[in-house]
Amino acid sequence: MRKITVLSMITLDGVMQAPGGPGEDTSGGFKYGGWTASYGDELFGKIMEEELKPADYILGRKTFEIFSAYWPQHADFWPGINDGAKYVLSQTVEKSDWKNTFFLKDLADIEKLKNSDGADIQVWGSSKLIQLLLKHDLVDELRLKIYPLILGEGKKLFENGAIPAAFTLTESQVTTKGVIIASYKRAGEVITGDVVA
Repeated sequence: MRKITVLSMITLDGVMQAPGGPGEDTSGGFKYGGWTASYGDELFGKIMEEELKPADYILGRKTFEIFSAYWPQHADFWPGINDGAKYVLSQTVEKSDWKNTFFLKDLADIEKLKNSDGADIQVWGSSKLIQLLLKHDLVDELRLKIYPLILGEGKKLFENGAIPAAFTLTESQVTTKGVIIASYKRAGEVITGDVVA
């Protein structure tokens, strides 16, 4: 069975939309794209270098479209995304010229993939996909970069529909710019405030 890890950059109010640049994702009239730009430091760079090593990925359609338009031409920065298998959840897109891309139709396809042999799987971006995975208890680990700002609007990591779930903090660091980098492993269910493993 493969482990599914969600890697996300979020604000204090949980916004995850368009961290990389102004034009990355303006859906819903979002105007704060690129909000992570001024928060890099040496520690952050080292952590990103580790996280960008080759892996397999599950992407939602919107993130896939953003990534496939950019990353094939920028392999020097993130070779893993080009070389790794990319599983895309979409009911409208069925093919791509981006190498190692495969398409999934529904939750059953994701569950089948998770229960197969192979590398662990990372989820980047893909807010609706992450919410689907959380709703069906398919997330094994969260790797969050929590930025010290509030945006007040935008796509959020956690929306209604996630099941109550407990996670254990396995690692945490704080950058010189105040970004909290934390890893959480799925620990059990929450029942009336108690954790049941």
